[in-house]
Parts: sequence; structure tokens; C-alpha cells
Amino acid sequence: MLQCKSEQEPEFLLRASHLTNENHTWFKAFEYFAEILEERSNGRIILQNYHSEQLAKEIEAIRMIQAGVIDMTVTGSTLNNWIEIMAFCEMPFLLRDEAHMENLIHGAIGQRMEREMRERTGFRALGYFQRGPRHLTSNRPIKHPDDLKGLIIRVPNVPSFVTAWQALGAKPTPMSFSEVFTSLQQGTIEAQENPFAMIKAAGFSEVQDYVNLTSHVVSWTYPVIGEKQFQAFPEDLKKIFLEAAQDMQEYEHRLFLENEKEVQDELKAQGMQLVEVDKESFEKKSRKALFESLSPEMQKVHQEIVALRK
Repeated sequence: MLQCKSEQEPEFLLRASHLTNENHTWFKAFEYFAEILEERSNGRIILQNYHSEQLAKEIEAIRMIQAGVIDMTVTGSTLNNWIEIMAFCEMPFLLRDEAHMENLIHGAIGQRMEREMRERTGFRALGYFQRGPRHLTSNRPIKHPDDLKGLIIRVPNVPSFVTAWQALGAKPTPMSFSEVFTSLQQGTIEAQENPFAMIKAAGFSEVQDYVNLTSHVVSWTYPVIGEKQFQAFPEDLKKIFLEAAQDMQEYEHRLFLENEKEVQDELKAQGMQLVEVDKESFEKKSRKALFESLSPEMQKVHQEIVALRK
């Protein structure tokens, strides 16, 4: 965060790095956040947003915020590389639906996740953005785990994703999101998995034929600011900032709901075929490997999360 002295410049100039492009709801929400922050702070806080990993790839952005070079991003399960419990905000085959997810976020486990983010990575969560279920895209239909044998799948740099797809018989390849389209185009990878909104926003219909409805992850992510950067604000700006962040979350949720209704039809219109899969077989085949990849403490947390299903 750059703290400026000139009267013509803001007191605080923030920079946010986004892995998504400018068409995604997260980026649009941050643009709305920038607008209301400038207005409500009378220009004392200015937020500049950079889409499509222009400033940094996701892992690098996390480190740059910790170093104070930039200030904000949207992240979640990638923090599993620092904090074990963060795996649960995007654990394959764990959460059943949105209600199950809400029970987790607003309960003791969700509070622990946000606390550990602050204490161990120096990130302050500013609410959460719901993600639609993640589905697998490919150039051949995948209905059963047996169809995955040897398939090279791009995954984010999240240990549980690698574990799950390896257990299912595929070849998971961690890769930055900004490299995925070109890698699919060139055949370096053969498939990828993301929610509908990311599939559409990234234009994957140009290089993939099928959306296999695996729904293998029900999850959320966090808009975050570096805790040091937040604590540099005077008290009046902290209040303005947090209230504006709450409004950003509500704005993003409205965009998300509107987008989820439209995006499936748009992908079909672009030529993608939606494939029903044997979800139970996917969950069953990956269950043991995922559970055993957790530490004894996290296995207990896993069991607590399963018990939240209603």
C-alpha cells in the first residue's frame, strides 16, 4: 500500500491482483468496491484493480501482499500451502450444497479459518464470495472415473485437488490460471476443472467440447487485504472500508446468482455439451485418499464438517 503525502493524491493507494478476467463477478465486485470506497472516503482511499494476473500469479500475489508490495486479492484454498485447515474451503467431494457451506462458514470452523488466516498468513478476510460447483471440462465425455485414465488435467496449486484427481486415475498438473487456455489449445493439458462462471469467462468453450457435471467441489473464496495494510488505516477509514466490503460481498452475490442462471445456456449455445456423470463413483473412489492425506487433527475437523450436513 502506497501512503501518499500530496494533497492531490489519496492518503492510501491500494492495488488488488485478480486471477480472473474483467468479465468475472469477482473483478466486477472489486470495481464496485473501488467506486464506493473512493466516494465514501472522499477520495482518501483509491483502489486500483488488475485482472488476468497482470500483477502476479496467485501464489506470487499472496507473497507480494505479505511483503507489502501490493495489498489485496481473492484467494482461498491456495492458502492451504500455508495453513492446513484452508483445504476445507475447497475440499473435493466434501460439501453437499450451499446450506452445508453456509453452516461451515458461519460456524466455529469458519471462524477458526479466518483467525488462522490473520495470525499465520497476515491476511484479513473481508467476507466471502460463493463459487458455483466445479465441473470438469474435456474433449471427450467423462461419465465415470474409469474414463479418466491418464487424462492430463490442470488443477490449481492446491494439494487436495492433486490427491483427488490422482486417486481417480487422472494426471493432475498444477498450473497458473492465466496459462490454462493456451495450454489446452496447444495440447499440453487435456482438461481442466472450474465453476461455470470461470469456464465461460475464460472462453474455454473455444478449446473444450464437454462440461462433465462432476460438481466435485462446492466452495467459496475470500476477498482479502493484508492485515498490516488494514491496520495502517485510521479508525474512521477502517469503518468505511469494512462497511464497503460488506456491500461488495452482497453486490457480488447478486451478480453470482444472475450469472449462474444464464451461463449454462450460453455455454450450450457456444457448442459445449453438458454430460451427466456417476457422481457417487467419483466420490467413492477418491474418499479414502483424501481422508488419509489429512493430518489426524484435520481428520477430526473433516468429520465435524461432515456432521454439519442437514
